[in-house]
Amino acid sequence: MKKVAFYTLGCKLNFSETSAISRMFEAKGYEKVGFNQDPDIFIINTCSVTDNADKKCRKIVREAQQINPDGYVAIMGCYAQLKPQEISEIPGVDAVLGAAEKFRLLELIDTFEKAPSGERGRVLASPIEDAIAYHASYSLNDRTRTFLKVQDGCDYPCAYCTIPLARGKSRSDTISNVVAAAHQIAARGVREIVLTGVNIGDFGIIDGERRSSFLELVQALDQVEGIDRFRISSIEPNLLTDEIIAFVAASKRFVPHFHIPLQSGSNKVLGLMRRRYRRELYQDRVARIKSLMPGCCIGVDVIVGHPGETHEEFLETYHFLNELDVSYLHVFTYSERPNTPATGIRPVVPMKTRSERSQILHVLSEKKRRHFYESQVGTTATVLFEEGDHEGNMQGFTGNYVKVRAVFDPLLINETKKVVLRQVDAEGLMEIAEPEDILV
Repeated sequence: MKKVAFYTLGCKLNFSETSAISRMFEAKGYEKVGFNQDPDIFIINTCSVTDNADKKCRKIVREAQQINPDGYVAIMGCYAQLKPQEISEIPGVDAVLGAAEKFRLLELIDTFEKAPSGERGRVLASPIEDAIAYHASYSLNDRTRTFLKVQDGCDYPCAYCTIPLARGKSRSDTISNVVAAAHQIAARGVREIVLTGVNIGDFGIIDGERRSSFLELVQALDQVEGIDRFRISSIEPNLLTDEIIAFVAASKRFVPHFHIPLQSGSNKVLGLMRRRYRRELYQDRVARIKSLMPGCCIGVDVIVGHPGETHEEFLETYHFLNELDVSYLHVFTYSERPNTPATGIRPVVPMKTRSERSQILHVLSEKKRRHFYESQVGTTATVLFEEGDHEGNMQGFTGNYVKVRAVFDPLLINETKKVVLRQVDAEGLMEIAEPEDILV
């Protein structure tokens, strides 16, 4: 049978879906190979959160053509749903599949015969309103941990975001299906599951009706034997309830790590963004977490240069974050996305100013991360060890997301061990100085 290769751009959700689709190919007898191993078929799963993601897609198509000029190239994912006609005109693209079609790829394209030279790619992309089915997905064999999709789509019309246009309305799996998937993953020897989705705090909507809640989901997963730890990938602050925080604090398996989007520390800009909370609620969520889990890691998404953001409002964000007890930042430079309300907001922040603000927050993030790491020095933590590097070392993460470096030991790969955290090295990693620092 033909050889197929996959390339994924974007988020954890995309990785889980790519992995699920690749297993569908393997079940049909296709041989999954690396991207540079002369595959007959290239499947590229795209992202369109920023303009740069679109450019990356084009670059990957060019790379595929260089590897195998006769290879069949199919594009799916968010960019494919948003701009199918534009993608179909990229030289070398044979098919474009939208959100409602990507899991039917093998059904819709049975022969994978390349189109004659000069012909545009075939477009198989329905309106986003047709993307109503839920497709369960999880990643396997890609990383030490598994990304388990529990929810898809989003009903939050944030001014800057195309995700509702690319993935459709919020919808979820059932709790029983998610628990069954967790048992399957545990049987593969995976130690950590990361719960992922577009808006996982909104978990529980099935066929347009709310049937359950995210709290009920995490309570059920906490009973799954064989998984050492569960991690929540990202959750909106207005959906992160006191009950969820308290449950994680007392949980057997859910780790003390939250990633909570903020986007701006200015209430005026949050209003322009159409976010569903204000900075006071965010501050309250952080305080609540730290009161129950002082060593909890808290990551923050923040956007700089959103239309209407003045210098004073950016400084509001900076000072708010500087004073907040959080551990690291994911900084996004605003980029214009077609058909989003933000494109009509004035004034527009110049690109040079956006870049300057981004750099300032990147520096703050490193300061926050190092401060958090140093606060953990001398403590005992459980580390899940991963593959080694080329320098005789290996790395892993604690439950509260401290990245640890140790001397390579093949017996430690995919094992959880208690360790003493000794010092932060010059590269900003937590270092285990001696083998005896690994306790059990």
